[in-house]
Amino acid sequence: MIEEIRLGDVVSTRKPHPCGGSEWTVVRTGADIKIRCNTCGHVVMLDRERFLRRRRALLKRGPDPVSPLPGDPSA
Repeated sequence: MIEEIRLGDVVSTRKPHPCGGSEWTVVRTGADIKIRCNTCGHVVMLDRERFLRRRRALLKRGPDPVSPLPGDPSA
């Protein structure tokens, strides 16, 4: 089962970043997850499995994903 990770989620990590911050915002999802440190702005890209192992808790849920309109050919 794939756990839902949304753009804009704010998560805490098990170990703090060298800048001292442990809160990160998800800026890209897919097979890899890109996160940005909320303290210094450093961006890190992790594969999904490593991301799920390193995060401690979901602090704030990102906005709901937009559902496609019925009959939309791009969906």
